[in-house]
Amino acid sequence: MNTVIKVNYMQYIIIILVFIVILLAILKSMRKDAHIELNKLVEYLGGKDNIISTESSLSRFKVTCKDVSIVNKEAIQKLGAKGIVEIDNQLKIILGSDSKQLKKYIDNLK
Repeated sequence: MNTVIKVNYMQYIIIILVFIVILLAILKSMRKDAHIELNKLVEYLGGKDNIISTESSLSRFKVTCKDVSIVNKEAIQKLGAKGIVEIDNQLKIILGSDSKQLKKYIDNLK
């Protein structure tokens, strides 16, 4: 009876380990996609040379651009922006929790 209990525990441990490996693989693939999306977002903002400064709050990303007319706002909304407000050469983009990650990414580009 003791060996039966040990075998059952081993099965549970193997199942848990397989689940953890699958979960880690999924998380790693999502990070790659996020990196690609951030590259696209910078491109839609007119490239890193068009970005003068950035700020982020809880859900908003504020970017000051040299030329707002080259920003592709429709493409930014297709990437998941909930809204975009344009004031002079500034854009306030509602991105949710991704705003801090985007600011960090752009700051590293410069």
